[in-house]
Amino acid sequence: MALLKVSSLRKYFAVKKGLMIKPLLVRAVDGVDFSLDEDRIFALVGESGCGKSTVARLVLRLIPPTSGEVLFQGMNIFGFNGGALKAFRKSVQIIFQDPFASLNPRKSIMDTISEPLKIHRIVEKNRLKDKVVELLNKVGLGSDILYRYPHELSGGQRQRVCIARTLVVSPKVIVADEPLSALDVSIQAQILNLLQELKREYKISFLFISHDLRVVHYFSDTIGVMYLGKIVEYAKTEDLFGEPFHPYTGVLLSSAPVIPTSDTTHYAPRITHYASRLIQGEVPSPIDIPPGCPFHPRCPRRFEPCDKIVPELKEVDERFVSCHLY
Repeated sequence: MALLKVSSLRKYFAVKKGLMIKPLLVRAVDGVDFSLDEDRIFALVGESGCGKSTVARLVLRLIPPTSGEVLFQGMNIFGFNGGALKAFRKSVQIIFQDPFASLNPRKSIMDTISEPLKIHRIVEKNRLKDKVVELLNKVGLGSDILYRYPHELSGGQRQRVCIARTLVVSPKVIVADEPLSALDVSIQAQILNLLQELKREYKISFLFISHDLRVVHYFSDTIGVMYLGKIVEYAKTEDLFGEPFHPYTGVLLSSAPVIPTSDTTHYAPRITHYASRLIQGEVPSPIDIPPGCPFHPRCPRRFEPCDKIVPELKEVDERFVSCHLY
């Protein structure tokens, strides 16, 4: 049984344009399916605005769904109340995109990290400081920052504090929503290596959300590619980078800079091939998604049924792809 299973998940937001006009619907997430096993990393990638962060908020039960379900250890999280909801909050934690915005500027690092220890009564009051120092050491920080405030730390230090805060409650799943995008490249590498070390030590599963394909290739086990609220391809990381099936996946890979090495030479010609056929136009509005395949107005390989019939996400060669080419 999968640790986390998402089935037919949808989230529509109503947008009003006037008092007498019927609200329009923004289809932020439109029928998403994926699963996350224990001690595995599933990555969601796609352009800005495709619905990745909305999926994260739904999985964390920060917002209610329009329809669909999220099963955690076989139970629908949207039915949790009281003690069951508190246990779920303890088991599934999040690392936010902006570490400065996710830390309370009025609380010291000691207060920030010790708060979940108090809420969940994990350690006795006289051991709070020792536990906080232990967690800071795990993420490469020392006790000298205990009584500092977020504005006194660097971006990398703040993100390490956020990671320490998630580890306080020994989570089974960490949702990492663009955890590296607000950091310098050198700091990104340090944080990514830290996340890998913590995964190996604690056997934590990750739902990793990013638009950086280099990071995803290095860090993930499986990948879901999102476009306009839908997953258009879902495959093992090496399979997807070795040979993308969906045209949009190919375009995404061709947009990432590639330094040829012994590992990349086998798919370098494919990247060059896709790069010569750059897609035209802008991403359609999620309020007015085109009929048929949502990618067809920009697709370099579209043909007759693409503008009329929505392709199903079906299994092809041990992966899932939503395209009329398969």
